[in-house]
Amino acid sequence: MPRRGEPLRKLGFLTIGRFDAADPRPGIEETLQTIVRAEELGFDSVWLRDRHLQPGISSPVAIMAAASQRTSRIELGTAVIPLGLENPFRLAEDLATVDVMSGGRVNPGVSVGTPMMYDHYKTALYPESHDVQDFSKERVLRLLRCLRGEPVSDFSGTVGIEQFTDHVQPHSPGLADRVWYGGGLESAKWAGEQGINYLTSSVVSTEGSQSRDFATIQGEQIDAFRAHHPRPDRARVSQGLVVIPTDSATDDQIRRYREYAASRFERTTAPQGPRGMLFSPDYVGTSDELADRLFDHAGFQRADEVAFALPFSFGPDDYTQIIDDLAQHLGPRLGWQPAG
Repeated sequence: MPRRGEPLRKLGFLTIGRFDAADPRPGIEETLQTIVRAEELGFDSVWLRDRHLQPGISSPVAIMAAASQRTSRIELGTAVIPLGLENPFRLAEDLATVDVMSGGRVNPGVSVGTPMMYDHYKTALYPESHDVQDFSKERVLRLLRCLRGEPVSDFSGTVGIEQFTDHVQPHSPGLADRVWYGGGLESAKWAGEQGINYLTSSVVSTEGSQSRDFATIQGEQIDAFRAHHPRPDRARVSQGLVVIPTDSATDDQIRRYREYAASRFERTTAPQGPRGMLFSPDYVGTSDELADRLFDHAGFQRADEVAFALPFSFGPDDYTQIIDDLAQHLGPRLGWQPAG
């Protein structure tokens, strides 16, 4: 685990993939170029947000497919695909196809629950069955069964000149072991019991915790995940926070970054909503300052890989500066070494 003097094993980041709804191609191309740049800088992974009915990445699998043909090494993840909008059978086919194309670099992060804003488009999504859809964790298990090559059909054989199998094609061995699940304390325990990987983010649920300190709660959830995993020594956990290094930033960029963090600070002071969701403060500063804060962070201490989230509403030059500083300044101060 990355305490002082111990190396951070994997460094990645989460990109928002914004575009102009009236002209989406430049924004999508920018996302692809960002992934290529990340591989050049030695990042271990890039993770894609998944947004629906918004000017952002609605089809991360398609973006990963394109990125797989422009890169050769970097891992490509999703954080996260809401399975309520997906058919696990079809999603498994798409994920396996891209995983084969990429040489085994896909890391599907998924979540369950009623999709955001569901009542506004449920009849477009599920015209006849919107009121009986099962949005439970069974959807994850269906996806895992498909990815593992378990039977999904009661027929296997030849019809005329066509050959059929009883499991999803293509089958990509090992892909099911790279599935990630995100959520609170009970989800952490469940992910551990299933032997899958665990994604944390910059928001936690306070349910099940006596603490109101974000880092403490995140650390508790990671501990619970490992305690319930059959192979805790091999269990992967990725820590997520908004981290903005300023080593090469201009004065104007530093001012805007600090204003951005300050504008979002109020929501970090108390739990929000019926589930008591607690947001992490955004981290802004030089890499020396950030490294000190991260080494003291209970969540960071328990995860040997990270996927820092790029903030919303900044421009391409800002993201370039942040990504470069993550790889060239903050990463080395955390004991990380570039891949490849």
